[in-house]
Amino acid sequence: MTITSHQNQKLKEIRKLRQRRRWRERSGRFVAEGEDLLAAADAAGWPALERYCVTGSGLPGIEVGADLLASASGLGSGTRTLAVYDERWAERPLGPLCVYLHGLQDPGNVGAILRSAQAFGASSVALGPGTADPYGLKAVRASMGAVFAVPLAKAADVSELPGAKLALVPGEGAPLDEIPRARELTLMIGAERDGLPREILVQADHLAHIPIDTNSLNAAMAATVALYELTRMAREMTGIGGSQG
Repeated sequence: MTITSHQNQKLKEIRKLRQRRRWRERSGRFVAEGEDLLAAADAAGWPALERYCVTGSGLPGIEVGADLLASASGLGSGTRTLAVYDERWAERPLGPLCVYLHGLQDPGNVGAILRSAQAFGASSVALGPGTADPYGLKAVRASMGAVFAVPLAKAADVSELPGAKLALVPGEGAPLDEIPRARELTLMIGAERDGLPREILVQADHLAHIPIDTNSLNAAMAATVALYELTRMAREMTGIGGSQG
């Protein structure tokens, strides 16, 4: 089968999924583009509902003319392949290490945090109110495939989060490496500009900051540094990675 028309219903559907969050939420589907992302989905055991490729590329999927596939792509340079997937949501946020995002409106930051969560072995990422769609095209690309590997959950309230709640707040609380260690913990990250609202902070068990020489870090960078430190602390608790003598 080869698609040869801009009016093809499948291509129209892909454009809607790419451009409209409400359409993704209603259908429960999303689009991933590029060979690396689709390979990450394959490796994670995510079957594509539909898969498309440029005619003559030799890639798996329904063949589409290069200009037609570019018209459905969200990339300025177009793509050689894309696929449609079902969204997956865990029933609840999972420990022992959960990352909670509240009000992060930048999809690139959301995707980058997913990538760091995978790198440091987080059990899940929970999406709070006002957070960008992790299944939007920019977030999926920024995750570099982590969207297929890290369990995602929705959390309407802090009470749904597992373990001790650690709020990362620039300049407030104790330095991160001085926070009491916990076997189950949720790292809470706020909006890029405004941070976590006070009604969230009062529900936290700990407030912590990353000691730096400037006012703040990008949300994704701060989450990455914090995840590294929390992972290091967890290894010390369990004796993994300690010195051998």
